[in-house]
Amino acid sequence: MKALLDRARSFKRRVDFESGEYRKLAEGQFPEALFITCSDSRVIPALITGARPGEIFELRNAGNIVPPHDEHGAASGEAATIEYALEVLGVQDVVVCGHSHCGAMGVLKRGTDLSGLPRVDAWLDLARPGLAPLLGDAVEPEDPAVRDVVQMNVRNQLAALREYPTARQLLDTGLLRLHGWYYEIDTGQVHELDEDGLFRVHAS
Repeated sequence: MKALLDRARSFKRRVDFESGEYRKLAEGQFPEALFITCSDSRVIPALITGARPGEIFELRNAGNIVPPHDEHGAASGEAATIEYALEVLGVQDVVVCGHSHCGAMGVLKRGTDLSGLPRVDAWLDLARPGLAPLLGDAVEPEDPAVRDVVQMNVRNQLAALREYPTARQLLDTGLLRLHGWYYEIDTGQVHELDEDGLFRVHAS
């Protein structure tokens, strides 16, 4: 923590806040994309994409889950973030990014007893039904079976996002594009979901 605190205290000295770039940020944000990914500390969207401040709007939670659209408008940080990104910020691209060695998807795959973590268990219940055909076997975090669960989860969360009325309307009018990514922590490779439903590494 001391190192983090020291860097926070020296941040103003390390960055040129007199530059036009940072002054412009104070006038408002105009991100290009909404990036939905896991809370895992090893997954850093700006590092992966090379994004500068103001370029991506982030939504992070355990398992990069998009809760089902609630027509009654129940309070949800995820739904509020999606709504704001699409309705107010006008982002035209949304990325749902899963990752290798995902603890959330790993416990689902293994059927880990989460009775001691009831809120985690309830949260992951949102993803369980769509992953049911792939769940139930004991595996290690790096096992390819976990990769399959993570990638299926990305597909499922994109499908959940399409059920949000604003997203559906923007998709129908060609004003929104959805992207599925699978990020490998140990190699840095980004696999992109193609139209045929498979994840592939594309040449830069």
